[in-house]
Amino acid sequence: MSEQSYDLVILGAGPGGYVAAIRAAQLGQKVLVVEKRKTMGGVCLNEGCIPSKALLDSSEHFLMARDKFASHGVEVTPPVLNLAKMLARKNDVVKKLTDGIAYLFKKNKVEVLNGCGKILKPAGDGVQRVEVKVEAGTQTVTAKRVLLATGSMPVEVPSLPFDGTTLISSKEALELSAVPQHLVVVGAGYIGLELGSVWRRLGAKVTVVEMLPKMLPFTDGEVTEALMRVLKKQGLDFRMGTKVTGCTVQNGKAVLSLEAGEKKEELVADKVLVAVGRKPVLTGLGLEEAGVKTANGRIEVDENYQTSAPGIYAIGDLIPGPLLAHKASEEGFAFAEKLAGLQAKVHYSTIPGIAYTWPEAASVGRTEQSLQEEGIPYACGKFSFIANGRARCMDETDGFVKILAHKETDKVLGIHIVGPRASDMIAQGVSFMALGGSSKELATMFHAHPTLAEAVKEAALDVHKSVIHA
Repeated sequence: MSEQSYDLVILGAGPGGYVAAIRAAQLGQKVLVVEKRKTMGGVCLNEGCIPSKALLDSSEHFLMARDKFASHGVEVTPPVLNLAKMLARKNDVVKKLTDGIAYLFKKNKVEVLNGCGKILKPAGDGVQRVEVKVEAGTQTVTAKRVLLATGSMPVEVPSLPFDGTTLISSKEALELSAVPQHLVVVGAGYIGLELGSVWRRLGAKVTVVEMLPKMLPFTDGEVTEALMRVLKKQGLDFRMGTKVTGCTVQNGKAVLSLEAGEKKEELVADKVLVAVGRKPVLTGLGLEEAGVKTANGRIEVDENYQTSAPGIYAIGDLIPGPLLAHKASEEGFAFAEKLAGLQAKVHYSTIPGIAYTWPEAASVGRTEQSLQEEGIPYACGKFSFIANGRARCMDETDGFVKILAHKETDKVLGIHIVGPRASDMIAQGVSFMALGGSSKELATMFHAHPTLAEAVKEAALDVHKSVIHA
């Protein structure tokens, strides 16, 4: 088969790759995307961000009907869980969105080749060659440039090797055909807490085992303390500062050996979700042969996402920074614009981090602990949702908004929210901080009444101790 030639070949159709492909095509590039899945969207759309949020929303509806409707004067018979229907809805959400990306590719004339791509050793002619393993064998394509956007995969713990049945990753945890009696979650990060919340709401006993003393280790300490209190009230059991030293699977049950200081114990579970983190997918890409340098398990790039090899670029989970879909998307967009000679900027200091538990926890910017460690003078303002009118109406009063501002310049350095719809509210903080605003400016801006966002205004007022409703 003759070689097909393109301006840009992208390996990976996740949030970074597909955004880069669409924007590059809009700017006149002939683009090919190489993707191993039949559906577009990568891990995020197929087995990560989207299906997990679909189940989180469905399980929250179930919990509301079971435990909260009556307090609103809505009396119903105890709801019955139809897990198969819930999973089918989740799959339908995923299909609609992945089909949407396929439509956008077609609309923007982005070509797709299903298979696994590998960069071939340079021939010295300035042309990039990518070998793609397809169902019928291999196919080679050429391009002026190649963008690596292959994303990440779950980290496997040697003592807890995935078997897909009892010892599972986040992928299998989204597809369980029955509610586990006892689910042990190893890892108290975003993924572990979110999926643990789903199955706890649906009736499972959930135990979270974390080696570190603090969950969500890079989140503001006050936020994590408040969130843990609420999650404990919801029935999640936490074993912090605890190691898993061994595991055996007997008759479909996992027997975990735990160690916390001098204390040792065993836990029996019918499912163990191992969610200790994710790592970049770098194997099989031909990096070494192509001359692409890595450091600390990530690909080194410059401000244009150019690797050490001419004509080869990388974005998203493959390069330094948090492994987040929205980071990858911003980098994909910026890469395409830079490639076309346009000005583009990614605001790395304002990447939001969100735990989609309920209540949600969302943060942007600096934590109080990091400011203290660096000796940066700051002022702190807080406002609890218990004093917010809309939160009262919703009967969702757990949590608060916390704003950190520089003591001398008043520039907002960090915004942290634990509470209802924190994931949506943090967008205001991201945009405000990207523009370098002060807490006084935030405090004097209109916030419609009654809204949850008024808590942001009140927290900004509290930075200078002029809060009204507390």
